[in-house]
Amino acid sequence: MNDHAVKPAPAPATGAAHHGASAPAQETDGFQLVIDALKLNGIDTIYGLPGIPITDLARRMQKNGMRVISFRHEQNAGYAASIAGFLTQKPGICLTVSAPGFLNGLTALAHATTNCFPMILISGSSEREVVDLQQGDYEEMDQLAIAKPVAKAAFRVLHAEDIGVGVARAIRAAVSGRPGGVYLDLPAKLFPQAMDAAAGAASLIKVVDAAPKQIPAHDAVKRAVDLLRSAKKPLIILGKGAAYAQADADIRALVERTGIPYLPMSMAKGLLPDTHEQCASAARSFVLPEADVVMLVGARLNWLLSQGKGKTWGGATAKSWGRQRFVQVDISPQEADSNVRIEAPLVGDIGSCVAAMLKEIGPDFAKPPSDWTGAIAERKAKNVAKMAETLAKNPSPMSFQSALGVVRDIVKANPDAMLVNEGANALDFTRSIVDMMKPRRRIDVGTWGIMGIGMGYCVAAAVVTGQQVIAVEGDSAFGFSGMETETICRYGLPVCIVILNNNGVYRGDEKNAGGGADPSPLVFVKDARYEKMMEAFGGVGVHVKTPDELRRAMEEAIRSRRPTLINAVIDEGGGTESGRITRLNPTAKKK
Repeated sequence: MNDHAVKPAPAPATGAAHHGASAPAQETDGFQLVIDALKLNGIDTIYGLPGIPITDLARRMQKNGMRVISFRHEQNAGYAASIAGFLTQKPGICLTVSAPGFLNGLTALAHATTNCFPMILISGSSEREVVDLQQGDYEEMDQLAIAKPVAKAAFRVLHAEDIGVGVARAIRAAVSGRPGGVYLDLPAKLFPQAMDAAAGAASLIKVVDAAPKQIPAHDAVKRAVDLLRSAKKPLIILGKGAAYAQADADIRALVERTGIPYLPMSMAKGLLPDTHEQCASAARSFVLPEADVVMLVGARLNWLLSQGKGKTWGGATAKSWGRQRFVQVDISPQEADSNVRIEAPLVGDIGSCVAAMLKEIGPDFAKPPSDWTGAIAERKAKNVAKMAETLAKNPSPMSFQSALGVVRDIVKANPDAMLVNEGANALDFTRSIVDMMKPRRRIDVGTWGIMGIGMGYCVAAAVVTGQQVIAVEGDSAFGFSGMETETICRYGLPVCIVILNNNGVYRGDEKNAGGGADPSPLVFVKDARYEKMMEAFGGVGVHVKTPDELRRAMEEAIRSRRPTLINAVIDEGGGTESGRITRLNPTAKKK
């Protein structure tokens, strides 16, 4: 330790010792420097769970005007921080205790890294000298080493005078280039370290241009535009990276000026309204194999797009390569050629790339042939009409479709509302039925298809936007984070949770294959009254069995803006195993 800069807090001086002496220099400590470093960089909200050794840090954050949202489980706090990062382009902060608390937040950190959400997991930790000798400290763990494999970057701060550097490096790492999760390790001994207040203030860093623009090369822009010009059946795929970029006006201009049909991935829905005439979502299975040139904007050719090959893309077999030619707009050059050959990689931040393409395209870009756009329109019309017939049915008990027809109407009437969505069938049906009209209003399970994001996302969406939040949850998915209904009630957040309750995972009519007394591992307690949980914490709980009852309950929740949980009973046999990704579960039973 640098003794001239950092020292233990001094003992109170006696009056006699300082009689007639000048006032002692003001001091600060590690607690205050962490707070000041975050506030200096515009971070004013913390998601976490207090405990040893960060309890006093959370208290002092709140005392210093920061908003501290305290959860019941660190994983949910981490999910909240991650989606706050996606919505704001600033790193969401998750604060946890050491060891078990850190590990609980680690899943959310990995989720943020995988999905390119800027997030910083800040955890207290045990003293280095005890950890390194494995002497058995309280919650002893080498947290930095554990975090590194799942984080974009990881740092540890040992001395108070380095807090400013540590926070600055974490912020820059989280948001620059391809965003991701960053771990910042703060050992317990750091917090009470004292130093001269003026020197402490001088040690802090306000990060300048944390996510600098990355301008694409002109020849790369021209190559991409020329490839689009050559296409007879072009297609644009918009990913959540395009939504994160907040280049909404230019992206819309690019789509409309070129006339190219587009397919939004789940969290890109609403970048242009899902009802836009160029939206090809209702013809997805037609456009992917038929397109000849595909431009990916902030989207990756991962499993969600069948790795860009196989039958989804018109290949003869699941392993065969398609015949498509690809343009890929991405901030990471390493993303190109990760699955198929990318003939026109366009590397740079999405806003700069799209702006450069608009300039290169000019006003004379020839729109796609009418036989391509007409074929898409015809397929869309058929599928939309078929869906309308399904939504018009009113079975008893409700189906996924009849319940989600109500949600669709409510979201359409409230386009500013945030939609949180997780589950298997609940996720897939909602994605295809509920239209989004505005960007970054739909947030869901992301790249891993991870369950448990629901309540954390609800909290962050309400805190960040101040808008009404509507959560559509499978009953299984809700179980991962349901206790956070208490958090929602404690902070009085305008969250309306709709649980599509079919009594189990995928389906509630599964039988014990061995004929024993135990229920199937996929079945829950029949007719569970989830709404009672919300009532227990002072919110509104509603039990509904018909679309009309669901509509009235949702309308009242939005009118009152009170925390509400609607337990919507649906047909327990209406789901399919693994939703629409049964192929990933090769022994899945066909129903």
